[in-house]
Amino acid sequence: MATYTYTQLYGSGSIGETINDPVFFEFNNPSGSSYFTMETIPSSTGFYEASSPKNFIGTYENGIHPYTNPTNPSSMNPWGLITSSYIASVIVPPGYSYFNFYPTIPITGTTYRLRGTGGYSLFIDIFPW
Repeated sequence: MATYTYTQLYGSGSIGETINDPVFFEFNNPSGSSYFTMETIPSSTGFYEASSPKNFIGTYENGIHPYTNPTNPSSMNPWGLITSSYIASVIVPPGYSYFNFYPTIPITGTTYRLRGTGGYSLFIDIFPW
């Protein structure tokens, strides 16, 4: 998988990677509190259609608080994770942090973007290695 710098995640971000297995997202954040988002690319109208892939249904954990994303439109958990079928976002605190994502379905890399604010780097790898 890959490592991303804050410049690659800023603005429109980077096209995602294909995910067929559980993945590990590791952040090294020497700056202040930041934010990370994985977002399904909307249709040409700017909206999610019935045919848009529901990329971010699955289980998320940060080692302390496991959380299963229901299929309802949106939900939130205590460690700052906000999810829907099409988007997953999390607060990236200063220092080292991580979360694991166990997707319900395989995710095609060209169907979503990785985006972020702040000065952190992101390492993505298959979990468990």
